[in-house]
Order: sequence, then structure tokens, then C-alpha cells
Amino acid sequence: MTKGSKEQINTTKTTGKPRKRGVVVSDQMDKTVVVKVDTLKKHPRYIKRYISSKKYKAHDEKNAYKKGDLVIIEACRPRSKQKRWQVVGLIKPNK
Repeated sequence: MTKGSKEQINTTKTTGKPRKRGVVVSDQMDKTVVVKVDTLKKHPRYIKRYISSKKYKAHDEKNAYKKGDLVIIEACRPRSKQKRWQVVGLIKPNK
């Protein structure tokens, strides 16, 4: 795998910044996408597992990512009032 290849993106903390994996749910804004990240949690008392989701606004400089794409986002410096994440790479494009 070459250095610039996007075939396999590492989701671990290689740069020391937290990374999350999610689906783009909106791409209507300029240079911004909304990414929904699902997390599997366990109830402390009843031990039942459930899915919790949260939406993050992420910076997309070239408007390259579309609704339905599976992407990786990484924490970055604040770019606006609500944008604290940037899109690092594409895992699976929408068909």
C-alpha cells in the first residue's frame, strides 16, 4: 500500500487525535458535512446493549463526500462555532 492510498484507513489514534467512523447524513452546506456516529453502549443496571448515535459537523474542503458515504472524521482545531472535526478519508462510497 502506498503512502497516498485511500484503500484502507487506520481508525486508531496514530496522530494522537481521536477518530470516529460514521455515515454522512447531510452534505447541503458548503465545505461541511454532517456525520452520524453510532456507538454501542451497555446499560449499567440491566446489562442490555443499545445503540446511541450522535451527529458531528465535519470540514470537507473540496465538497467530495456525499450523503450515504461511510467516512472517518478526526478532531481538529475549531473551524467555526460548531465544526470541531474534519473528514480524513472515505471507507465506502454510497452506490
